[in-house]
Amino acid sequence: MSNVALVPQGNKLLEKLRHLKPDSSISTPLYLQLASKLTVSIHSGVWRPNEALPAERILSEILEVSRFTARKAIELLCDRGVLHRRHGSGTYVNASLARPLSRLTGFSDEVRQRGLEPGSQWIAREIGIAGKEECRALGLRANSPVSRLKRLRTADSDVIAIESTTVPARFLPDPGAVGDSLYGYLTDKQAQPERARQHIQAVNASEEQARLANIEPGAAMLYIRRIAYAAGGTAIELTHSYFRSDRYDFIAVLTQGANLGEVVAA
Repeated sequence: MSNVALVPQGNKLLEKLRHLKPDSSISTPLYLQLASKLTVSIHSGVWRPNEALPAERILSEILEVSRFTARKAIELLCDRGVLHRRHGSGTYVNASLARPLSRLTGFSDEVRQRGLEPGSQWIAREIGIAGKEECRALGLRANSPVSRLKRLRTADSDVIAIESTTVPARFLPDPGAVGDSLYGYLTDKQAQPERARQHIQAVNASEEQARLANIEPGAAMLYIRRIAYAAGGTAIELTHSYFRSDRYDFIAVLTQGANLGEVVAA
């Protein structure tokens, strides 16, 4: 029986699977190669959230690996939260978003890469005077003007995060000019961030955060404090973000000789 006959989607699915085939000539175990390739494929939007994967039998035949290899790769990604199994139904891509820690991109770009529509529900857009933390983080003098943005970040209209951002007013003189993407605005003004430093920790949602994010008070959230820098090292953005941990993951790629896969930091 041909491989095409094994899958109802035919050539479309075969094309998606073609890039997942492990290379038996390298020393990295085949299941780790498959898990790594599938993770990258999911995060790049080739596989959409809640999309079903082919059965292990089909994977093994198309990719020319053993069913044990296919099963071990899937189990690994289920453990990492990239995939999940539904009893009696199959294996599916998790609906949570994931952001690689090694790549500096804006929220809107990450959401679009997953095939979802980014959006913002604005809470505040205003000009003010930099406080002590903002002056320290952004290298500003006392009484420097800053633009402040506070909004809910959404994917397909679902709230993913609560975000508060401060940008020196010389880079953003009119906070009302920002649409869904701050980084898109800064790029248009030739002031795009080139690197950033992030601190990530687990917190519990306050009553206000729970109300805004549509979760229970005390629910786990990922808190990220980020300072981003433009070319030349000028600090351009200070952002405090509170992400729903059930909808957002951070991915760290760990390498030792060869890429052995990705680890979900959640």
